[in-house]
Amino acid sequence: MLLSSPTVRDLSRLTARVFAARESGARLDAYRRDHDFFIDIDLPGTDPVAIDITVDSEVLTVRAERKSDGTAAAGGNSREIPLAALLDVDRLEARCANGVLTLLIPVVAQRELAGV
Repeated sequence: MLLSSPTVRDLSRLTARVFAARESGARLDAYRRDHDFFIDIDLPGTDPVAIDITVDSEVLTVRAERKSDGTAAAGGNSREIPLAALLDVDRLEARCANGVLTLLIPVVAQRELAGV
C-alpha cells in the first residue's frame, strides 16, 4: 500500500518536522511534487547574494542579511530545517525571485537507498 511505504512515512515526518521548526525565522512552505521536495522561504527585500545555504548533519540552514533600503528595516534571518535521509542534498538547487527563495531537493529512489 502506497500510503504506508517507508518513503511516504519519511516524507510525512519530514514535512511535520519542517513545519515544527522555530517560527522565529522566515515563513516557509514545504511540499513534494513528483520526485522532488521543495522548500519556499519568504525573504522579501533580501539580495540573493546575501543568502547563505549550508547542509550539515541532515540540517539545512538558510541565513540571509537584508540591508535597509529606506522602506524596510535591515536585519538578519535564519532558519534551520531538519532533512530526511531520503533527500539528495548533493543535488540541491536554489533560486531566488521576487523575495522568495526556492530550494529543490531531489528525492532518492527506494532502490538507491537500499544500495541496489
